[in-house]
Amino acid sequence: MTEIYRPEGLLIDNPENQQAMRSIAALQEAMEQQKILEARALVCDSARNLIVDLGCCRGIIPRVQAAVGIEEGYTRDIAIISRVGKPVSFLVTGFSQDNDGNTVAQLSRRLLQERCQKEYLNRLIPGDVIPARVTHLESFGCFVDIGCGITSLIPIDSISVSRISHPKDRFRNGQDILAVVKSIDANGRITLSHKELLGTWEENAALFSPGETVAGIIRSVEKYGVFVELTPNLAGLAEPREEVSPGQHASVYIKNLLPEKMKVKLIIVDAFDAAYTPPKPEYYIKQGRIKRWRYSPENCSKVIETVFEE
Repeated sequence: MTEIYRPEGLLIDNPENQQAMRSIAALQEAMEQQKILEARALVCDSARNLIVDLGCCRGIIPRVQAAVGIEEGYTRDIAIISRVGKPVSFLVTGFSQDNDGNTVAQLSRRLLQERCQKEYLNRLIPGDVIPARVTHLESFGCFVDIGCGITSLIPIDSISVSRISHPKDRFRNGQDILAVVKSIDANGRITLSHKELLGTWEENAALFSPGETVAGIIRSVEKYGVFVELTPNLAGLAEPREEVSPGQHASVYIKNLLPEKMKVKLIIVDAFDAAYTPPKPEYYIKQGRIKRWRYSPENCSKVIETVFEE
């Protein structure tokens, strides 16, 4: 089911999707087969209906069919307005004629989301690794599309082991990522995590050796030292240094790696301002289900782990 109910935007250029919109007859066939289709929303009219470009004709997603929760009132109209100019997924539910006699396809995004919830999301359990697409970033976390426009949250402290000041330090809107189901509440709302996919302390430390000078990002400046991120799941402590600030890039000398204490000792060689796009995450786990993830080395007295309980 993961391959069917994907985040919006991944289907629009698919040849089968484009073929289904080559003619009214093809759209009718897609309706009969209940195919998931995707096209770009062009306009949200004054009644909050989405007008969709289907190529062979115009499509309309009525306001109450634009998203789960619109009719009930727990989803706001911003969920509709914000789709303008972006791909939306939907089912074809029928056809009508406009005032000029042109065929208009009637579409429903809500029915598709309900199907996605029933056949895919309701079957997920904590620990499942799933694809997601970043939709927007807030100071407290990253919202992602986990299927057909249904969103979920990755809290900021679950994005990586290395602490960041804002999710934009790690992600950008529209980025395709992986995430792991952290919890599911009584109402079926899913909360996600991300750091468990980025490797353990030992896996990340294996990328470095004492005596090397490497690139890093300054994440925190304290009286007792400067925390420098080497990878999203590995940061080290450098000796105090004046005139450095969080967000700066740095070249750092690795003094030592101490797995028994889970520490990386560094010396800052240079610190400078630079505007780099956050790199794509390097995943150590890409699929399947995680039951228990231990970040800390076995010989370390401090235990950091995540247990995914159903």
